[in-house]
Amino acid sequence: VQTSWELKEAFVSNLNGTSLEEVALGSFLSPVCVVNRGLFLILYYQAKGKLPLPHPLFSHLLLDLCALIVPLVLSCTVLSSVLHQVAVSLTFFSACVFCYICRGCPKNTVSAFLQSHVEFNQVPFVTLFRVFVNVKTAISILAVDFSVFPRRYAKTETYGTGVMDFGVGAFIFANALVCPEARRRNISGSKMSHVAKQLLSVWPLVALGMGRLVSVKMTSYHEHVTEYGVHWNFFFTLAIVRVVASVLLVVLPTSLLWIFALLISGFYQFTLETSGLKAFIIHNSDREKDFLHANKEGLFSILGYVAIYLTGVQIGLYVMQPRANVREWLRALVSLLLGSFALYAALHACQTLVEPVSRRLANFPFCLWSVAQSLFFLSCLGLADIILLFSKRASGCHFVPSSWNLYKKHYDGDKKSGEIGRLCLIQAVSRNQLLFFLLANVMTGLTNSVVDTISCSTYFSLCLLLLYMFINCFVIYVLHFYGITVKFW
Repeated sequence: VQTSWELKEAFVSNLNGTSLEEVALGSFLSPVCVVNRGLFLILYYQAKGKLPLPHPLFSHLLLDLCALIVPLVLSCTVLSSVLHQVAVSLTFFSACVFCYICRGCPKNTVSAFLQSHVEFNQVPFVTLFRVFVNVKTAISILAVDFSVFPRRYAKTETYGTGVMDFGVGAFIFANALVCPEARRRNISGSKMSHVAKQLLSVWPLVALGMGRLVSVKMTSYHEHVTEYGVHWNFFFTLAIVRVVASVLLVVLPTSLLWIFALLISGFYQFTLETSGLKAFIIHNSDREKDFLHANKEGLFSILGYVAIYLTGVQIGLYVMQPRANVREWLRALVSLLLGSFALYAALHACQTLVEPVSRRLANFPFCLWSVAQSLFFLSCLGLADIILLFSKRASGCHFVPSSWNLYKKHYDGDKKSGEIGRLCLIQAVSRNQLLFFLLANVMTGLTNSVVDTISCSTYFSLCLLLLYMFINCFVIYVLHFYGITVKFW
């Protein structure tokens, strides 16, 4: 008789994923949700002439939960079968509200808007990308254990494209986007001391990896061994990739990072095809021989993740460049979108001529897909930001948090913007990203320990998922409101 842990492991095993189109459509929802939330705040400002909302501490949290979190939970559970209709409905609603807000704008508004300057103290859509990757990961790691979560969205066994497979690649890409090298921070001291500093900076990830390993083994918590191996987990992968990439970034020219990423992933794919490595990773089941046999997936996939990380740094360098006006930002976003389409075309050729996407191997097609989908997601969030910026300009409301502001020499709204920023869930998650991820992992473990997730009804599953996300968000929101940043180093 199988134990409940064994049943849960079987529940997430031997899966084949979904289509590339469905993953892309799912990522399109987040930008639409961001626009809807921003437009609601603008509408309220137009009606009442002021922000924040009444009872701000609770009303802004409720708004962000309803506008940003609930649609994502519903779209990967009860509404997953009608995802197209959900996307079309939300987009249509956004378009209607946008047209209402921008009614009566002068004819030259668009051309004047394209020439206007934006504040360049941050790039909001990069923050949005990192936050939504984290939020979607938090939802998925618990939702996957419930039957209401479609099996096609879960991580695939060997080949295929599940939503959670993209989450792994996107997490690596998101970390690379804002690393010191991508933000052009000058390396202080010698290159060796910089590498040593990076080595020390990953100790929280190693500690979390060890904590997860010990807790999983002690509680006999269900684990999918073909995901990373017997002892390995994603925290270790994040740590090793960060250190290896730091060493490479010290010696490689930053303008050619994408070429080296191509060489690393290409050489790895060539090795998979021409040696017995692929058969060893997929078919060899002798886990007890040594550490390499026990953790072959986790160890060899590092090559693919390093390639994704280097590409992420290259994209980060491009995105973080100062740009004079909205037109230049729009041009940059179109470039990202075209880059995404080009990589999708290359992916189609690779899947036809070489082999399908495999997160387990972190093969060349997986690297292509992770970067292509990340660029699509990033450019959609950027376009959402530009739509909100236009709406803010047309309405005269400049108090939508986590979005661009037009540059003004004498601007007295900083205090008000700061006040509303304290009430923003996106900024809250951004402030304590690692803590949010850790909290989600702990809450997932606790929920699985006390609830038989597989046999839960649809209604109960949904209530549990929403409660779980509310607790995660509430903790992180309160910390942000009181200006608390939890750093482990």
